[in-house]
Amino acid sequence: AVPFDLAENPPPLELWKQLGRRGMLACRIQAGPWLKDLVDTCGVTLPGGITPEEFDCFHELIAHEEFCRLGVPGYCDGLGAGFVIGLPPVLQFGSPELATRVGREVLLGDKRIALAISGPEAGSDVASLACTATKTACGGFYVVNGLKKWITNGHFADYFVTAVRTGGAGVGGISLLLVERGEGLETKAIKTSYSASAGTALVTYDDVRVPVGNLLGAENRGFQCIMHNFNHERWYIVAGANRASRLVVEECYKWGFQRKVFGKPLIEQPVIRNKLAEMTSLVEGVQAWLEAVTHQMQHMTHAEQAKHLAGPIALLKLFCTRSANTVMDQSCQIFGGRAITQTGMGRVVEQFQRSSKFAAILGGSEEIMADLGVRQAMRGFPQARL
Repeated sequence: AVPFDLAENPPPLELWKQLGRRGMLACRIQAGPWLKDLVDTCGVTLPGGITPEEFDCFHELIAHEEFCRLGVPGYCDGLGAGFVIGLPPVLQFGSPELATRVGREVLLGDKRIALAISGPEAGSDVASLACTATKTACGGFYVVNGLKKWITNGHFADYFVTAVRTGGAGVGGISLLLVERGEGLETKAIKTSYSASAGTALVTYDDVRVPVGNLLGAENRGFQCIMHNFNHERWYIVAGANRASRLVVEECYKWGFQRKVFGKPLIEQPVIRNKLAEMTSLVEGVQAWLEAVTHQMQHMTHAEQAKHLAGPIALLKLFCTRSANTVMDQSCQIFGGRAITQTGMGRVVEQFQRSSKFAAILGGSEEIMADLGVRQAMRGFPQARL
């Protein structure tokens, strides 16, 4: 992974296929009938001999965390950050034929998929997106025109779950389409602060014809489909971001014992132990909250999660990314010059300090998470007075 990441090469398709056939891709998707189909029809065995009926939120959590232990953020995101958030809308809102066909292709690693929501004109303001889809006179196709930006895995994806405007202004005019790479669709790599292995892209749609059968959910009801998976997406972001933070803290402990300064190990310095104490407390706090939320997810229906967990997950994501910011800052001070050197013993810390802000922006910025969390709390707050 490290050589591929440094060379900024995306994970090869053959690796995707190996991960798919060994059940590693399936472990990163929510539990559902697609897992049983993959096992029964495609002959896939889930890791550890877990059956589709046994698979739960904690198994998925472990899978996300293990991928992020690689310590190569760009390459790690290249291994499926797009499909983890892009495939669920197809499985949940596509026609049975579409969901089965595309689900098998992606989960077996034969095809790759990306979620294309953000545009250069709107970003987090999904309601203001400008990418359009107009139905042809025959009624058999949508013609898509517009741009999508910052699309993870977009540079090498075969499918794009694309938010388009099919109606009037606002959320009431948004639909969700599954667009296959083909004539009129072009992708251009966007150079971000981590490796191009992630395949972050600008996606251009120029009169792209999409069969009406590729509509996900109902026309002009796409915003509801997008919102359906936001809690899960943010939970997934926390899982990866905090695992990356934990890896950095681990590196700091190793370095603290190994590095000798002023005649004794670095960790013997009280100021260093203070930094380690702060970082350890934060990552353990995030982990405890994450596992508590995961337990709740496992024992709630989706409707219950939407009502009771939207606010806590938003605040958990805020806590996670604020904690990661502290871990980034303190780990750089512990590693010194090695923290700004791309190779050698400080490689993991150097990559973390370039990539830790991704989670603070993707899936909803910290400001949006803070506001959402408090607004959700206000809804259920009793009419109490001091």
